[in-house]
Amino acid sequence: MLEPIASPRPSVVALAASVLLLGPVLAGCQREEPAPEAAPSQTQAQTQIQAPVVSVAPAPTLDRASLLQAMDVAASAYAAGRDPGGADLVGRRFSVRQVFGCTGPTPPPAGDAVSGGGLARWAWGDRRRTLKLTLAPGDWTDSALIAGGADSWEAVEGFWVTRPWLRTEGCPGVQGDPLAGGSVAPSPQTVGLAAVFDQDGPRTGRRNGRAYEYVVRGEGDQPPAAPSDGYRLVLEGRMAAFADGRAIRCRAAGPDQRPVCIGAVRLDRVAFEDASGRLLSEWRGG
Repeated sequence: MLEPIASPRPSVVALAASVLLLGPVLAGCQREEPAPEAAPSQTQAQTQIQAPVVSVAPAPTLDRASLLQAMDVAASAYAAGRDPGGADLVGRRFSVRQVFGCTGPTPPPAGDAVSGGGLARWAWGDRRRTLKLTLAPGDWTDSALIAGGADSWEAVEGFWVTRPWLRTEGCPGVQGDPLAGGSVAPSPQTVGLAAVFDQDGPRTGRRNGRAYEYVVRGEGDQPPAAPSDGYRLVLEGRMAAFADGRAIRCRAAGPDQRPVCIGAVRLDRVAFEDASGRLLSEWRGG
């Protein structure tokens, strides 16, 4: 007689079922992790970084004080036998104001064009009914100060920067020495600006011996009053270069004389102003 076969225990059946259910899960846990993506190369990262934009501010405009300082440095270097420098000034803008007529009317210039021209002055008109401002540029084309300046220059007109020891734009505050006795001759001019004109350049800015002139008239029938604080001459433009690439050239007749220093310029504007800065008249280059 056959013995009945016993059915599997419930615990065994549950264990087998668990193995069947956990099999796929365990297999999934044993899968290899995907390799991480390669980091972008250093070259690619650098190409994504934009270079910073660097803006260079233009050099400040030379005023009377800074221009005279550059002239002093050039004069000292020239007197010491060193390179006067000035190449870094080429192309710099300048705007120079200088006072004239502080002590009253000035007689017409005497002597040659180089020493007498290039100075602003004022004088009374007929019967003192008007007052005339004038500035006659000096003809420096054949001057020793300009000799060998540049092959392209056809004409050179000169302007003196008066009282180079005075950095301010107003009249001098010091009065004449009462112990000196009589009138005192002014010091020789030692600082100037040479307006250069090329052979093939525009000719509208050249004066060709003609003076800048402006007539001051009074109110109604009244004559104009003499200025108590002079007038102002304004010169504006850009520094140019001599043949050696420098903007300033100095000369001296001997070691015991102050060098005369001249700056080459491209003149853009000449103007007359009163003591308050009010524009009276202006001329612009072509």
